[in-house]
Amino acid sequence: MKVLKFGGSSVADAERIESLSKIIINEHERNAQIAVVVSALKGVTDTLINMGTTASTGSDVYLSDLETLHDRHNKVAKKLISQKDLFDLLTIIESYFNDLSDTLHGVRLVKELSDRTLDLIMSYGEQLSATIIAAFLRLKLPDIEYLDARKIIVTNRAFGSASIDEEVTYQKIRNYFNEQNKLPVITGFIAATSAQETTTLGRGGSDFTASIVGAAMNADAIEIWTDVDGVMTADPRKVPKAFAVPQMSYQELMEMSHFGAEVVYPPTIAPAMRYKIPIWIKNTFRPNVDGTKVTVEVNNQKNMLVRGISSVDNVSLLRLEGNGMIGIPGVASRLFGALARNQISVMIITQASSEHSICFGILPEYYKLARDVVDQEFSLERSAGLIDPVVVDNDVSMIAVVGENMSEMPGVSGRFFGALGRNGVNVIAIAQGSSEFNITCLINKKDESKALNVIHDEFFLSNVATINLFLIGTGLIGQALIKQIKLQVEYLRNDFNLEVKVCGLADRKTMLFDSDGIDLSCWREGLSNSTQSMEVNEFIRQMNEANLGRSIFVDCTASDLVASKYAEVINSSISVVTPNKRANSSSYQEYKQLNKLARLRGVDFYYETNVGAGLPIISTIHDLLLSGDKIHRIEAVLSGTLSYIFNEFQQGIPFHTIVQKAQKLGYTEPDPREDLNGMDVARKILILARECGHALELEDVTVEALLPQAVFDAESIDQFFSLLGEHSKGLNDRRDQVVKQGKALRYIASFVDGVASIKLEDVDALHPFYSLSGSDNIVAIYSSRYNDQPLVIKGAGAGADVTAGGVFADVIKIGKR
Repeated sequence: MKVLKFGGSSVADAERIESLSKIIINEHERNAQIAVVVSALKGVTDTLINMGTTASTGSDVYLSDLETLHDRHNKVAKKLISQKDLFDLLTIIESYFNDLSDTLHGVRLVKELSDRTLDLIMSYGEQLSATIIAAFLRLKLPDIEYLDARKIIVTNRAFGSASIDEEVTYQKIRNYFNEQNKLPVITGFIAATSAQETTTLGRGGSDFTASIVGAAMNADAIEIWTDVDGVMTADPRKVPKAFAVPQMSYQELMEMSHFGAEVVYPPTIAPAMRYKIPIWIKNTFRPNVDGTKVTVEVNNQKNMLVRGISSVDNVSLLRLEGNGMIGIPGVASRLFGALARNQISVMIITQASSEHSICFGILPEYYKLARDVVDQEFSLERSAGLIDPVVVDNDVSMIAVVGENMSEMPGVSGRFFGALGRNGVNVIAIAQGSSEFNITCLINKKDESKALNVIHDEFFLSNVATINLFLIGTGLIGQALIKQIKLQVEYLRNDFNLEVKVCGLADRKTMLFDSDGIDLSCWREGLSNSTQSMEVNEFIRQMNEANLGRSIFVDCTASDLVASKYAEVINSSISVVTPNKRANSSSYQEYKQLNKLARLRGVDFYYETNVGAGLPIISTIHDLLLSGDKIHRIEAVLSGTLSYIFNEFQQGIPFHTIVQKAQKLGYTEPDPREDLNGMDVARKILILARECGHALELEDVTVEALLPQAVFDAESIDQFFSLLGEHSKGLNDRRDQVVKQGKALRYIASFVDGVASIKLEDVDALHPFYSLSGSDNIVAIYSSRYNDQPLVIKGAGAGADVTAGGVFADVIKIGKR
């Protein structure tokens, strides 16, 4: 025998009922005996509850809902049943609604809705759906019979969530099937007392009905047909990458269900587990999908340590604490005894070994009662100052990872909490049983979605890392970065299991957000059509609100304002990658604070491209220092612009002509004075000095001026070039003299014995800087290991592509952590 249960989503309307009929007919042809259990049409039970509640206030507003509900069931019947067979069915439906109307009228008159009456009101949902489905199936299968579960399931009088009398119920079920040769369509969810009072088995009780019938008949299988492909690794509404688990044990399913997975009503599992009846979770809308099989033993699925992740998104955390609890026997007994006497169920308990406090989580609707009950229980201790009043936190979610393979497997907890910690999710409380079937923690509710996704990535997609970028600045570097990401997306995903998404983008005017990733083939149109004006604080607020795991803030501007926000971003546990030198070349205190803050928050602050564009200068210095080397001196050409100018200057062309040429080629800033004043180089050598451990400020860097101040004070760029021609004769003469000596002019930044300086120097053919060409940068590092011959790093030190490449490399480095 096989029992098939169809939930509300599977019987939502006529079309879906037609779909499930095909499943039933196919199953009937394959099996000698089946039973079908159905829920109310989707949403009907909630409507019935609302009508009862409204009627209890004395209002007749419920009448419109009653009429709508009546009309809905009639329409479903009319779509399914031909006109000649319809009259009898509509008569039965009319009878149900007359009875329901009378019951609701009585509730309205007495202005009282007891649990017993509410159970009766709710029962009409299943009676109606089962009657309609049975009538429709009877047209195709003559041996179909409507079966009111109140005839076969007997419970106590705990209305709302009744417990079955197993011995009597099982005997009634066996008697029915032994005496009948029918295919019953059974009302789920409802039952009756021995006195024929209508009861319900709790929300989700239709699953329980199927399990009871299956257990009584020792069925071959119980199939729960729903709207998902099986038990998912996580809630797909919160974790888009969730997928169906092929197999799962009863214990794992029970843990998942307890901790928020809604696919199966928790009491369903016990009867099936007792008789070792497999439970199948299948999708009504994709019947050919295998679904999830739940049994006693599960074959290991590719070392799947965790079988699933569940969450309860709304939990109240209550904390009882005080010095009067330490070493006092019976505190826990009194606490949980008081809660039990008031029918308050506890979801999670943690207690510190110091015995100073006990935390417990409950459903939010009970927190006020729980607080008052506990405060009353310990009123004497509170009066004496031994125990504090109960503290309540309602902004909490509970997350659990479940899996039998976690047992005795080292490192599972480390991976679980490590994934949360790396993504800035603070854990409030932790619980893990000695069975090691689950690890449960409480976190801030706002972090629930991020936590679920990063944990899911860690255990189910640990070979795939999703990087979520929030990029400010779409100038040359920003554009080049977007282009590189777009070109590399498939390669990174297929060959390195990295998924890179740009989830936030901003230029000077507008900003654009999409948590699923902005389409990089039309990002310009997206930005230009965006109605959100760019404002840095608002950009950061929306980035924080998105609360995505592995988020990286990328600043491709040269803005002091954006750089000033790095600390705020890092404090939100978001990594920062930037070519913008403003933050690291501001005060030494800010430079140190940003790096310290990144370490404290467990995120990254990467700025390799602050110096030398894509050249590995800063990372090389880090590696030398970490390995115990000591850096004594650094000499460098750190401006791609000035490198190009002085390389070209060797050819006998006047200095001002070369500067004009460099500007036209895009090697200089729009205003070349920003390159020629040496401050860009000063910031770079300052950063390198700081990376070597020296507390220098920008004003400590001595900068030799290339030109008289009058040139820099020009009122316009045109005037600047005019003055440049007049005042660069000294440079032209010096160049001629140096070339005659077989040397070359280089604008060299140096850091020696704690002193940083920049000056124009002439170097001979033996010097490593002599052979520079184009816009190359070069850095010579003299250390204890590289003393006689320096470690030299040389290459393109300017240009959007190489700088963007360096930024991209930093991003990938973070993503692979």
